[in-house]
Amino acid sequence: MSATEQDESTPRAVSAVPMSDLLAACAAAHAISTPPRLPDPGTVPAERHREAA
Repeated sequence: MSATEQDESTPRAVSAVPMSDLLAACAAAHAISTPPRLPDPGTVPAERHREAA
C-alpha cells in the first residue's frame, strides 16, 4: 500500500464550527440552565406591612 492510498482511507477530522462559537454556546447554555442566586439576607430590606386604617 502506498502512502497516497493510506491517506485516502484514513478518516480526517474536519472542524465545521469554530472553537469560539462552541465556547459561546457552552456559556449560554450554562447561563440559561443555572437558576438565579438568592439575595444575601443582610442586603435585602425586610418587608414592611402597613397596618389597616
